[in-house]
Amino acid sequence: MRLKDKVAIITGAASGFGEGMAKRFAEEGAKIIVADLNAKGAERVAEEIGENAIAVTTDVSLRSEVEEMVYAAKSVFGRVDIMVNNAGYTHRNGDMLKVEEATFDLITAINMKAIYHSTLAVVPIMERQGGGVIITTASTAGLRPRPGLTWYNASKGWAITATKSMAVELAPKKIRVNCLCPVAGETGMLAQFMGEDTPERRAQFKAVIPLGRFSTPLDIANAALWLASDEAEFITGVALEVDGGRCV
Repeated sequence: MRLKDKVAIITGAASGFGEGMAKRFAEEGAKIIVADLNAKGAERVAEEIGENAIAVTTDVSLRSEVEEMVYAAKSVFGRVDIMVNNAGYTHRNGDMLKVEEATFDLITAINMKAIYHSTLAVVPIMERQGGGVIITTASTAGLRPRPGLTWYNASKGWAITATKSMAVELAPKKIRVNCLCPVAGETGMLAQFMGEDTPERRAQFKAVIPLGRFSTPLDIANAALWLASDEAEFITGVALEVDGGRCV
């Protein structure tokens, strides 16, 4: 039980990578705050996990709701050991000049500013507890950007840089900060990444992944589990590629 009695907040946990992490962490003994704007989805995941999970409806772009999420974790489980910034948003693959400002603002609010909100909320708690772990779901798009997802790529590059800077600044507080860089996966955002979900587009995307498939929620969950566990106690400031060789 690698996360026995640890308390983990996971945003965007009603589906996709977040759901995978929530269930995998719970299997290893963690108590889970299933946070998502999708209330029904969050409740479903929490119910499937059982008594060691609660659902919290959260808009991560709003500081007040992030604070309520963290308060819920403290109120129910008494502490916060792991903060996973997994909620994300993207624009459809296409011309960067045709992305509307409202979409751009959502990308920056969810992929970037939400990390700021959660950090301000959890770091004082973790410091009082003697340490903690912060993990962000970034993307291979932040390491090897390609045309068509420019503003999304930029937001994930920001997340990677923030991770590294946070890791250095928070190390004296015994708070480790890392991020995951998945390749495109079987999640609700896949069609947006590809522009259109067709066999031809899927084949194009898979062709640039040496291991020949998309990532899965379990791939990402297992990587996050290791980073969250004591097995990775000397790992901080890392952007871990979970990409089947995509970034080689």
